Amino acid sequence: MLIRRELPSDAAVVRAVTAAAFAGATYSAPPVEPDGAPGEATLVGLLRADPCWIPELAFVACAGHDTGDAVVGHVVCTRARVGDAPALVLGPLSVHPDHQARGVGSALVHTVLGAADALGEPLVVLVGDPAYYSRFGFVPAPELGVEPDDPALTPFFQARPLTAYEPSLRGPFASPAPFAALEAMAADPLG
Repeated sequence: MLIRRELPSDAAVVRAVTAAAFAGATYSAPPVEPDGAPGEATLVGLLRADPCWIPELAFVACAGHDTGDAVVGHVVCTRARVGDAPALVLGPLSVHPDHQARGVGSALVHTVLGAADALGEPLVVLVGDPAYYSRFGFVPAPELGVEPDDPALTPFFQARPLTAYEPSLRGPFASPAPFAALEAMAADPLG
């Protein structure tokens, strides 16, 4: 397996991998586009088109050892905020079902966290399964004084301090605009 930065030419295959990864998952976002793909597939496109996108923090996993091998996984961190301070949000993390439970997701998370740390980012926040993400150093975000933008997500709202983290980085979390855009699209699918 090779982990590399996402290229513009990867957009369609990343959408397909993300759609396959979230298809039928009980926690996936509802489809908002005519193709019926889970909302996470739409979200990646919305994030990519937004100023929150950080190309250095978008990675794909290839099935072999060559950059041209089949893309089987994807992860992205985008710009978010905690209070007035910059932070990152991780997700979606997607691995094609044919390649799940083989370490692809772990390799992608380790890669994006290492890259974020190398860029001097202080904190990565996500909404996900604590049993999965705790192995990467994620803790309940409220323990660090980071408040979720949706209190209903508190049990799944986690944060990972990086080297540049300072304990004064506290306050309400603000997701990038595409997350709210996806929610609005889901609330009004005909709009």
